[in-house]
Amino acid sequence: MIHILIADDHQMFIDGLISLLQKESDMNVIGTANNGEAVLAALDILEPDVILLDINMPKLNGIQTTAALKKKFPKIKILILTMYKTKAFINGLIRTGASGYILKNTGNAELLEAIRTVNAGGTFFSERVAETLTEKTNRYSELEDASLSKREIEIIKELAKGLTTKVIAEKLFISFYTVETHRKNMLAKLQLTNTAELISYAAQSGLLDEAL
Repeated sequence: MIHILIADDHQMFIDGLISLLQKESDMNVIGTANNGEAVLAALDILEPDVILLDINMPKLNGIQTTAALKKKFPKIKILILTMYKTKAFINGLIRTGASGYILKNTGNAELLEAIRTVNAGGTFFSERVAETLTEKTNRYSELEDASLSKREIEIIKELAKGLTTKVIAEKLFISFYTVETHRKNMLAKLQLTNTAELISYAAQSGLLDEAL
């Protein structure tokens, strides 16, 4: 029996998954969570084999939750189930320890296959995810898929000019804290570690062509 925990911030989506999975004789949904912190708290009492994990969740997003899970519970298999198909997310989550990555609009048969595959110790990527990993990046597609806001993109451009957080805050008429928060959020979304990597990523995506 495969014991499954579902983590997503949309209850209707969770209910749909439960309805699907409870029809399978080898699968049992033992718990649900609506945010990353709730996932970690649930593991104090539950022992899932596989966690179906969304990326866009409050408190701790899927990337942060995956990192925390693999550090504390390395044997649990994590299957990312999301609408994001950017290479940055996919590669970042693979590095962090996810065993599979599929899109929410995947078919039921593929989802069930993915769960069984990762539970058995394998890796699984839906067809569209595999295509994303092998295709060349279009100029703005990666950043758009990562759902960066206009303000975040504006801040990237200013960082690329070598401006400090203080100067950017004054130039954009926002607080120092707001600039720092946007910068940290972008690093988390794109699974990067520092500002230099952020600027490099933006440059490779063509975002800075008109900025410098």
